[in-house]
Amino acid sequence: MSSDPWGRVDETGTVYVRTADGEQVVGSWQAGSPDEALAYFERKYEGLVVEIGLLERRVKTTDLSAKDAQIAIDHIREQVDAHHAVGDLDALKVRLDKLVETVEARREERKAQRAKQSDEARHSKEALVVEAEELAQSDQWRAAGERLRALVDTWKGLPRLDRKSDDELWHRFSHARSAFSKRRKAHFASLDAQREEARKTKEKLVAEAESLSASTDWGPTAARYRELMADWKAAGRAQREHEDDLWNRFRGAQDVFFAARSSVFAERDAEQTENLKLKEELAEEAEKLLPVHDLKAARAAFRSINERWEAIGHVPRDARPKVEGRMHTVERALQESEEAEWRRTNPEARARAEGLTGQLQAAVDKLQGQIESARSSGNNARADKLQKELDGRQALLEQALKGLQEFGG
Repeated sequence: MSSDPWGRVDETGTVYVRTADGEQVVGSWQAGSPDEALAYFERKYEGLVVEIGLLERRVKTTDLSAKDAQIAIDHIREQVDAHHAVGDLDALKVRLDKLVETVEARREERKAQRAKQSDEARHSKEALVVEAEELAQSDQWRAAGERLRALVDTWKGLPRLDRKSDDELWHRFSHARSAFSKRRKAHFASLDAQREEARKTKEKLVAEAESLSASTDWGPTAARYRELMADWKAAGRAQREHEDDLWNRFRGAQDVFFAARSSVFAERDAEQTENLKLKEELAEEAEKLLPVHDLKAARAAFRSINERWEAIGHVPRDARPKVEGRMHTVERALQESEEAEWRRTNPEARARAEGLTGQLQAAVDKLQGQIESARSSGNNARADKLQKELDGRQALLEQALKGLQEFGG
């Protein structure tokens, strides 16, 4: 008979293993010595030890599922429970029990992790739904559309929830996207209608602009072009494929008209500049008539100058006041000379002037006598009042004397 701490072989060749529950039959060995029988079943035990060690490492270091780990544990446990090996089978059972606890702990961890991920996914999807519903009311069509597409990509990257919750949230999310798409489609349909209306309006504006391009009625036509431009701006934009072409035609028609007008105005400006030069020469000739020595000759010379002036056409508007002012100055000087001559040679006016002067002189003399009398009697208040009246009469007398001098008297 042969034995070791964990097993023995009896004389019939039966192999036993020692366990906490007593000896258990391992098997029968008839092929060799008892020691060979024990060595054979000990190697089987070592195989179980290696297998358990590998499974322990897999459970700790890989993502082996709890289900697969449990199947592997059950498979090894069957071999241990069958007592087909010699060794510390009870120690192997303890290791297997601990391994089961580890697997269960991992199962709970993963369950909690999945629950946490599911909760996070729920919050994330709820946030996506809320944002999508807000975007559904936006009028920022491009930005909101791009953001909604990004939200779809984000949704696809999130874990699925339970079917009911996931379907409910997806329904809200999808409804928000559909609502936005419907509003955007309606907006652009309306915009297309507006742009088509703008195209029709601008076609009419272009037609009128082109019909006016050959006009030589410069003022009214230029004013009408300004009105057409205001109408153009008020019409809004047409479709992109029409807008540029319509604008080029509209602008081109204006350019033709304004280029022709500019050419005509340039010729007119050149003519008016020459006219200004001629009128400045006449103004200089008229200014030489001053001061007036011979009124009759000066008046005749001015009439000749004025006839030549009237024969000359327009001058530039900004230069007109200055050159015409020079002629008016000469004309006023001639008029003043005529009036002075008339007053000097008018006997009735002279007689009136002499009479007025005599009356004023008499009034002054009378006032002076009254003032002296008032002061002699001590009535200074009356004297002061009469003095003010005297001052006024003396001023009138001085003016009358100057007028009388104009008559040479």
